[in-house]
Amino acid sequence: MDKDFSVERPIIAVTGSSGKTTTKSFIASILRTRWIIFESSDYWNRTDHTEKHQDEINFIHRAIVLEYGMAFPGVIEKHCKLIQPNIGAITNIGTAHIGNFNGDIRGIAAAKSELIKGMDRDGHLFLNGDDKNSKLLHTKNFTGVLKKVSIHSHSDYQAKNLRYSVEGISFDLKLSGKSHTFSIPYHGEFYVYNALLAIAIADLLGFKPEEMKQGMNEVRKPKHRLDVMQLNNNITLIDDTVHAFPDAMKGALDVLTQLEGEKKVAVLGSMAGFGKEHEEVHKEIGRYVAEKKIDYLFTYGNLSRNIGVGAREAGMNSQRIFHFNRPSMNALNAKLEKIIQPNWTILIKGASGLEMVDTVEHCKKIFG
Repeated sequence: MDKDFSVERPIIAVTGSSGKTTTKSFIASILRTRWIIFESSDYWNRTDHTEKHQDEINFIHRAIVLEYGMAFPGVIEKHCKLIQPNIGAITNIGTAHIGNFNGDIRGIAAAKSELIKGMDRDGHLFLNGDDKNSKLLHTKNFTGVLKKVSIHSHSDYQAKNLRYSVEGISFDLKLSGKSHTFSIPYHGEFYVYNALLAIAIADLLGFKPEEMKQGMNEVRKPKHRLDVMQLNNNITLIDDTVHAFPDAMKGALDVLTQLEGEKKVAVLGSMAGFGKEHEEVHKEIGRYVAEKKIDYLFTYGNLSRNIGVGAREAGMNSQRIFHFNRPSMNALNAKLEKIIQPNWTILIKGASGLEMVDTVEHCKKIFG
C-alpha cells in the first residue's frame, strides 16, 4: 500500500460500458470485511443519485464505493464535480449508448475519460489491459498512478489458469510474488476482469488475500445476471435478463459454449439504443452465434430479427433459427417447450424492458 495514500479516505468510482455494478459489488464486499463503508445501490448510477449520496455519506464511512453511469457527454464530469474520487476504475469501453455518439467509439471513450480528468489527478486509476478500446481513453495527462489488469496479456494483475464449473470460475493470481487462487460465483470471462479490478484496489488499500477471498465469497450477486440453474433431466438454464448490449451478448454466448450440454440453445432479445446502426449490430451478434456453433437460435423483439439474418449469412442452418415479434412471447415459450430435450443448455438473454424473465419462469415451471 502506498504510505501516503493510507491517510486518505478512499473514494472509489467505477465506470465503463459493462460490468460497473459487479465491479462495485466486488470492491464493496472486500472492503466490508474490515471497514464500515458507503456503497451506492445497484444501478443507482445517475447524477441525481450521486447528489443524494452526498447527503448520505458521513464520518462513519471509512471508504466510499460508487458507480458512475452515463449516456451522454458531460455526465461523468458532473458526477466527479459532485463527489470527486481519488480511485477510479474503468471496466471497458464498449458500444452501449453508441447511438448517442454518432456511432463513434472514440466519443464513448472520451465520455468515459471524464472520470480520468475529473478524479484526483494524483490518485490511482485502474484499467482493463486486454480491452482494445480502452487504449482510446485519455490517459496522457493523468499524473497519478495507473495500473492495469488482464487475462491474456502481461499486466500488473494478470489472472491465469481459468477454470470453469457450474458454480463459477476459479483463477490464479500473483500478489507480492506469491500465487493465490480466487473463486467467484459468476460465469463468464468478463467477470474475472471485474474481480481483478476489485482485487487490485483492495491490494492498494492493504487488504490481505484472505480478506479478498472472503469478500468474493460474500458478494451479493445481482439477480438475473448470468444465473445458472440446474433443472430436471439435466437441463441447464442461464438467466441473463437485465441488460443487452453487444459485448454482454457475446460474453453470455461464451458462457453458453463453456458449460456442458448436448445441445446449446440461445434465446436473444432486441438491443435498443443503436439508431441507424441497429441492423449491423444485431447481424454481428448473429454471426457470433454461428461462429460459436450454437445449435438453436431463438430471437425475440422486432429488432432482433437481424440476429437471425446474421446467423444465416454466417452459415447457420435456417431451420434451427426462430423469430418472434414482441407480442408473441407465448408462442416463443411454446416452441421452446416443444424443442428442449434432456441434457440441453439454454441461455435467455435480453434487456429487462423485454420482460424475458417471463420465459425464464416458464422454463423453470415446465422443466424444473
